[in-house]
Amino acid sequence: MIELIPAIDLIDGKCVRLTKGDYATRKIYNEDPVAVAREFESYGFKRLHIVDLDGARSKHIVNYRVLERIAASAPGLTIDFGGGIKSGEDLRIAFENGAALVTVGSVAATQPELFLEWLQKYGAARLILGADVKNGLISINGWKEESREELLPFLSRYLKEGMRHVLCTDISKDGMLQGPATPLYQEIMAAFPDCKLIASGGVSGMPDIIALDEAGIPAVVFGKAIYEGKISLKELSAWAENKQ
Repeated sequence: MIELIPAIDLIDGKCVRLTKGDYATRKIYNEDPVAVAREFESYGFKRLHIVDLDGARSKHIVNYRVLERIAASAPGLTIDFGGGIKSGEDLRIAFENGAALVTVGSVAATQPELFLEWLQKYGAARLILGADVKNGLISINGWKEESREELLPFLSRYLKEGMRHVLCTDISKDGMLQGPATPLYQEIMAAFPDCKLIASGGVSGMPDIIALDEAGIPAVVFGKAIYEGKISLKELSAWAENKQ
């Protein structure tokens, strides 16, 4: 069964969502992300995806105190954290403040030797390879720049080195509530069947979750669909329970 991972995106310590990564489209959904995380936990979710949007823009971790509070207040959630992880110090701060896994994208695209050092130091169980895709190319630095890296060769390089967890976001779908890039995720799984792929972007309702599950995608991150009332936590929880 597909793993369900609700998301909290942070700006100024508040729970927000963007559309296609555009900061001008920010919408505040809750000023208390700790309360949001505790609600996810109360419905039986085991994972939480946190994105430090201030960090992604600033190129260093920013909202680590919020991470720390969420980890302390919702101990039943395994947290993966991303956004602004550009140095070994950023990585250390994220782990020390409660992240069980950390998503790294830009460094993997621009400083492969450094990323491989982190992989060796922390192991594949604690890192997630962030693959944010626009026009077939990996985007970096909070989606503000396109690299020259094509998606499948980028993934192949690191999966060969032992990486397993991959978070792939189709930027054109993100926050649009128009359905995920299921064919793209199927392409990835066909090329790398052992990849622990996390689909991200575009989930608009339960049919999208069910379709990804039926397509054999291992995990999915979703946020805006919850905050906009397109999916209820009760509905998601009941579906997951029935699947087990």
